[in-house]
Amino acid sequence: MFSKSYGQTPIEDPMTTPKTIIYEFTVTFGDCDPAGIVFYPNYSRWMDASSENFFRNCGLPPWRELEKTSGIIGTPLLEIRNRFVQPASYGQTLQIHTHVAEWRGKAFIQNHRVMRGIDLICEGQETRIFCIKHPEIANKIKAIPLPEDIKLMCS
Repeated sequence: MFSKSYGQTPIEDPMTTPKTIIYEFTVTFGDCDPAGIVFYPNYSRWMDASSENFFRNCGLPPWRELEKTSGIIGTPLLEIRNRFVQPASYGQTLQIHTHVAEWRGKAFIQNHRVMRGIDLICEGQETRIFCIKHPEIANKIKAIPLPEDIKLMCS
């Protein structure tokens, strides 16, 4: 997953590149530490927002609506990894390029590339599941097999 090119995006073949959605935002002063660089946990927060944005842009309704029709309440994280390449600071506009790299039985791998124009800032990889409320145990969730219709919409 992690790129071998440091600082810039490699050219990708559109025939083999998975469906990628871009989430753009501007870094605020409050996102930064006293040195004026982005405080590292914010990347995870932004990648989570980019994950949700990915599914909305693929045509999925908000989780509350999806719960009414299929019981799916969201895509919680099982694992996350990040690699930081260079700093970002307030006032800069960043883009997160998000795609599903792998669909498994009940889990999927989502990759994120945080960019400032053509400059790579950070790469992240998340393992997530689709889940429902557990049918037998209150206040618990249960992973479900990946819905084929969602895989088609998001691939």
